[in-house]
Amino acid sequence: MDTEPASGDRGTKAPLDVIAASLRRHRARAGLSLSEVAKRAGVAKSTLSQLESGTGNPSVETLWALAVALDTPFAALLDPPRPKVQIIRAGDGPVIYSDQADYSATLVASSPPNARRDIYRIAASPGPGRKSDPHMPGVVEHVILGSGRALVGPADDPIELNPGDYVAYPGDLPHIFQALEEGTMATLVSEHV
Repeated sequence: MDTEPASGDRGTKAPLDVIAASLRRHRARAGLSLSEVAKRAGVAKSTLSQLESGTGNPSVETLWALAVALDTPFAALLDPPRPKVQIIRAGDGPVIYSDQADYSATLVASSPPNARRDIYRIAASPGPGRKSDPHMPGVVEHVILGSGRALVGPADDPIELNPGDYVAYPGDLPHIFQALEEGTMATLVSEHV
């Protein structure tokens, strides 16, 4: 039995699925409601809803209007995202050193457009620890200890972490990272909410 679509339908479903997923992804990235995007694009809310569900038959003009409303390139609505592989080997990457402690932070991934987080690899040795002043309001720091032991978190009540432990704490309050043994390494994600 032939399961291929009729020649006139060949390939029509995949582009609608791509367009639907792209519209949902870019609308979520922009933090806009269905109604707001439809209003900005000058299309009916029902039309946008159908397109986001993978039904309907969008015209070039409708897609252009939606791309403008979402502040995204037209091609981004038609082209599925491709995974981007980024590798930073241990010992590579821009390193920032502390004046207060034997502590270094290597930037592993900075916040891409429309995301609000940075990722660091932390290396520290025993000593007084790295005391941080409060960051911008709403910052949350996430730490996963890879090796060693450390006191991490709010400066007035840090938590002792062992390898594999995770802690999240407000980065907009004074906080500390203090290694308790040699070879202490961690991953820190600074999330800007």
